[in-house]
Amino acid sequence: MKIVLLHTQDAIEPPEDPVLGQLEAALRAAGHETARAAVAGDIEPLVATLRREAPDLVFNMAESFGGKSALESNVAALLNLLGLRYTGSSPSGLMLAGDKALTKVVLTFHGIKTPPFATVFRGALEWAGDIKFPVIVKPPQEDASLGITAKSVVHDLKGLMEAMDGLQKEFQQPSLVEQYIEGREFYVGVLGNEHAAALPVIELDFSKFPADKPRIASWQAKWGEDGAGSGAEFAGTESIFPGNVDTALLERMQRVALDAFAALRLRDYARIDLRVTPEGEIFVIEVNPNCYLERQSEFARAAERSGLAYEALVERLVELSSARYAR
Repeated sequence: MKIVLLHTQDAIEPPEDPVLGQLEAALRAAGHETARAAVAGDIEPLVATLRREAPDLVFNMAESFGGKSALESNVAALLNLLGLRYTGSSPSGLMLAGDKALTKVVLTFHGIKTPPFATVFRGALEWAGDIKFPVIVKPPQEDASLGITAKSVVHDLKGLMEAMDGLQKEFQQPSLVEQYIEGREFYVGVLGNEHAAALPVIELDFSKFPADKPRIASWQAKWGEDGAGSGAEFAGTESIFPGNVDTALLERMQRVALDAFAALRLRDYARIDLRVTPEGEIFVIEVNPNCYLERQSEFARAAERSGLAYEALVERLVELSSARYAR
C-alpha cells in the first residue's frame, strides 16, 4: 500500500519527532511505500499534497490545525471530505474525546466514573457539579498536559480564581475545574474495533516525585522543563508495569477503559488515563484517541508486553483501519 504519514508541522521542526522515522521504518519493513504530509494552518497546500500522493491509506498523526488542538477533529473531517481512508478515530470521536468537559458528560451518561467538575468561561458558569477542594484546573481542549502545572492543583478560592484567570488569558477557552482525586495513576491502552482489547496496565510511578508537588502528570512531569526532558518532576516519574496490584483490580481497570473507548465511539486505538483511590474506586481522568506511538511510549510498551512487537503493532493499526473500510 501507499501510506501517507499525516503529521503536524512542528513534528518535523528540529529536533524531529522520532515517531515519524520509527513509523516509516516499520511501514517500509512491512512492504509499504510511504510519504509525508504536514498539517500547518493552510488547507490548500495540504489538500494539494494529499491529492498528488493519492494514498491508499493516511496514517493520521495530526494533533492540531494551525497550532490549535481544538481543531484536531477537523483534520479527520477533511480526510472524510476528500474520500481518503485513514487510521484512528473519526471526527466525532476526536471531538468527543478532545473536549475534556464533553468527555466527562458522555462518560457520566454511560455510568462511567469521572471526577465531579465545573466549567467556567469569562465569569459565566457553564456547568457546576458537586465538587470540593482540592481541585485541579485544566484547559479542556488541550492535550499532552499543556497548561497543567503544579499550580493547577488548588486548595482555596483565591488559588482557584488565580488559576482560572491564568488559563483563560493563555488559552481563551473555558476552565475545567475538576475534583482532585488522590490516588495512583494508571494508563490502559485499547486496541481494536468490533472486538477491541485492553492492553496490559501501566502505572505512572510517583515514588520519586518532589514531596512539595502534587502528584499529577503535569507538563513538566511529562516533558521536562521547557520540554527538554529535565527537572525534578520529569526525573521523579516513571512509567512501569505495576507488580503490586491484584488481578481483579487490573481487570476492572481494563473493563473501564474498554467501556470508555466504546462510549466515546473511538476507533482502532486509544489510551485511557485512570486514577484509582486507596479504596479501589476507578475514575477516568482523560481519554487519548490516536495516542502517541513512539517506540518507548506507554502504548507501544504495553502492546509489546501483550506480544505485539513495534513493527507488528504498526501493521496491526494498518490492518484494523483497512478492515473498517472493507466492511
